Amino acid sequence: MCVAVLTTSHPNYALIVIDNRDEFILRPTSRPHWWSTRVSRSPSKTTSNGQDSNGDRTEGEEVQHVLSARDLQRAEQGTWLGITRSGHFAVLTNYRELEADRLCQPVNGDKSRGALVTAWLGRSTEDSVREFVESMMADGGVQGYGGFSLLCGKLRKRPRRDGEKGDGLEPLAILSNRAQHPDQIPWIAGTRGETIGLSNAAYDDPDEWPKVRNGKSLVDQVVAEAVEKDLSEEELQKKLFWILDQDTLPTSPEWTLEEHLGKLKESIFIPPIGDPKHRDDMARAAADSNANGHSNEQLREKVATLTGTERPDPPTQGFGQGLYGTQRQTIILVDWDGNVTYTERALWDAHGKPLERGTGDLTFKYSIEGWDEIKQV
Repeated sequence: MCVAVLTTSHPNYALIVIDNRDEFILRPTSRPHWWSTRVSRSPSKTTSNGQDSNGDRTEGEEVQHVLSARDLQRAEQGTWLGITRSGHFAVLTNYRELEADRLCQPVNGDKSRGALVTAWLGRSTEDSVREFVESMMADGGVQGYGGFSLLCGKLRKRPRRDGEKGDGLEPLAILSNRAQHPDQIPWIAGTRGETIGLSNAAYDDPDEWPKVRNGKSLVDQVVAEAVEKDLSEEELQKKLFWILDQDTLPTSPEWTLEEHLGKLKESIFIPPIGDPKHRDDMARAAADSNANGHSNEQLREKVATLTGTERPDPPTQGFGQGLYGTQRQTIILVDWDGNVTYTERALWDAHGKPLERGTGDLTFKYSIEGWDEIKQV
């Protein structure tokens, strides 16, 4: 039951994003890294979804440089959250399913909803968000996926409007398979003071989940404190990670994973849960890593350097195996000069061993290309 909270309330930042990825802990997943894809300059025509390290351009093409972790369980190597050098941004949450094997990531046999994120991240910079939304909805194009909300947009500074105290952000769209027409798509974050939450329910569901409600409230509290105390970026990040660690999950050691499902909407953070089978999976994974001579320090190094073309050992471990819980935490800060600070915190190594808070952190800093360009959304 993943959760994402965004806010435009901090005066020093155009956008703040926090995200928990809840998943089967042994699911093969890369660490965040830069990868690139060639795209046609003609809308909707991606010529390759493979990685390209040299970044060369050919006539009629451009290269999108993407920063994200990637799901290595599926051939598409999609993602749940990513951002590009040119400011394309997307985050995915799936609607809650009832079965234990349909929690946060796509199920084998379904269209990969992680590919929806990369569809926008790999889109030409010439395309507007609205064009992307319309093309995805054309001819029922999003109806073949399981339930999802895709928050997507092009991060651009919007000049101050009459009556506003400062600049704004170009609005972001929430695409879902429940919308039948582009006019039904919500547009958010276009004004200051907004705080928005997404989890495994429809964005417009009137029965807001406690994890979303609490996440929004805590983000507003932290932003107010950060402004009042003039907290540094590092201090702000610590407070935001504190929010992502809030565990209010009702639980019992006697409950099965199935019995926990209805409770996951209660808590921002999901501690490791599962049946005896899932605990046995974790023990075997840890034993295999020790038998192969990996020390804890070597495992930390491995998880910190994993690239999108590698798989954790053993490659067959993945979806449905091991305990279920919060696997990755991400914070994205975008200031008014278009400077991005992207930090992902891994809570588990590739073999299901817990990592001490902070030892699995990776941080990337860069400036968005075209941040000040004013184009149609």
